[in-house]
Amino acid sequence: MSGAGEHPFAAAVKPLVDAMGGEIVGPQEASGDDVVLSWEGEEVLAVRLPHLSDSLDHLLVDLERRHGMPLKDLDRKTKQSVVRILETRGAFTVRHGVETVATALGVSRFTVYNYINRDNGSK
Repeated sequence: MSGAGEHPFAAAVKPLVDAMGGEIVGPQEASGDDVVLSWEGEEVLAVRLPHLSDSLDHLLVDLERRHGMPLKDLDRKTKQSVVRILETRGAFTVRHGVETVATALGVSRFTVYNYINRDNGSK
């Protein structure tokens, strides 16, 4: 759903949908799990939310983009910061989340757990 005739509301919510890893589709294409959004009583678009496992991959790609390098190349302090961000975003509630993050950071699962416990212990 893009192009010259794109509704201003769609343009306004696109950055949010992109940040979530979602997809904008026409309201007529909405399925049961999609969220249909209306503007002034008119259905304008539907947001197709990603599956949780896809969301984690999207978060990792976004963090790499923000840091301008592969997550494996970050220093220890920055990796700890990445783990904090991911924990806040619920990354470790996803099945195999710790393993996925450990692989992306180039560390062991034990190290990721240490980063999580370190932060939780200092609160």
